[in-house]
Amino acid sequence: MSVETTIAEMAKSARIASRDMAKCPTAKKNEALLAIAGELKRQAGYIKEENKKDLAGAKKAGLSAAFIDRLTIKDATIKSMADGLAEVSTLDDPVGSVSRTWIRPNGIQVSRMRIPLGVIGIIYESRPNVTVDAAALCLKAGNTVILRGGSDAHHSNMVLSGIIKKALAESGLPEGAVQIVPVRERSAVNALLAQEEYIDLIIPRGGESLIRFVVENSRIPVLKHYKGVCHVYVDEGADLEMARRICFNAKVQRPGVCNAMETMLVHKAAAKEFLPLMAKEFASAGVEIRGCPKTCRILPEAKKATEDDWPAEFLDLIIAVKIVDDMDQAIAHIAKYGSSHTESIVTSDYSRARRFLREVDSSVVLVNASTRFNDGGELGLGAEIGISTSKLHAFGPMGLEELTTTKFIVFGDGQIRE
Repeated sequence: MSVETTIAEMAKSARIASRDMAKCPTAKKNEALLAIAGELKRQAGYIKEENKKDLAGAKKAGLSAAFIDRLTIKDATIKSMADGLAEVSTLDDPVGSVSRTWIRPNGIQVSRMRIPLGVIGIIYESRPNVTVDAAALCLKAGNTVILRGGSDAHHSNMVLSGIIKKALAESGLPEGAVQIVPVRERSAVNALLAQEEYIDLIIPRGGESLIRFVVENSRIPVLKHYKGVCHVYVDEGADLEMARRICFNAKVQRPGVCNAMETMLVHKAAAKEFLPLMAKEFASAGVEIRGCPKTCRILPEAKKATEDDWPAEFLDLIIAVKIVDDMDQAIAHIAKYGSSHTESIVTSDYSRARRFLREVDSSVVLVNASTRFNDGGELGLGAEIGISTSKLHAFGPMGLEELTTTKFIVFGDGQIRE
């Protein structure tokens, strides 16, 4: 069977299974999630053996240490996946919940009910744990899902596929509820993106090049974020010790993730005192500073920033720093160079904090907190399938509720339209 035929059959199967999943009781979905968790623990040794094949291939191909780290499945990885499944099983099921009920003058009652999106296709790179995390969230939200992991994680994904299939069968859920593309060929991605008759939404997770490829080639709506160019603005009169802790955490805790700070904006009134303090802290962690001309006059050791540095997602221990005249200039800088991902203000002024929240157009905007909190688990969603910087239909971390949509339901008592 050709790649195109294989993908088309998977998409048809997912669409058929979606009808059963849409009406699947919460208890049955939770049973399946816990069954997958149990099977992961039982087959931990086998999972790690298959993962070793992927690691050997990655090392032979000369892939980076960071890539290999993301690819590696350890005992802690398996425990994390199993714990995540158990946690999702405890979350409220959004399907069937009713909100915003109102009565029209003619007596009809109108409400909105949450329903699954239907069939979701997820295309992702390297991290095998995404296979389990994405399957868990899609299942709990009553969707079916087709997962296409990177070819470098093929052996890991196939063993996880077998575990999920076994658990679904034992729980009485349809086999088509979770499917993992079994072929390595790149043409499988194009074939998946052509299944607009059966797939309702595509979610790509990975680098900017992958996401742009998906957007440019998909016939299906895509939820995306290209990159995370995140800012922290240190306002006039800010608590500089608080600002130091926040900026250090936002840049250094995990510099290679999308919610790490890439540009630090500092009000001119705070710059002379704050920048030397912050530079010393950054130097202790090996952070390279690329500054505007005013920054370089205060910090002679900083490199001169170029125009390319302001929209850059470094994903490394590098930061761009700019001194701004006021909040207007800070907000204008974010609007010009940001990616609608995450922005934070450190301020002691409530009115300026409120203004920053209103006027900055990003998926998560924070006051006196690190950008690293743009994460489904940290924000209380329980888990997330990714962060969307597009506004249709979700903006920010996508948890269970964001994997559903709403329909109108109407109760009448014989009313007819005149």
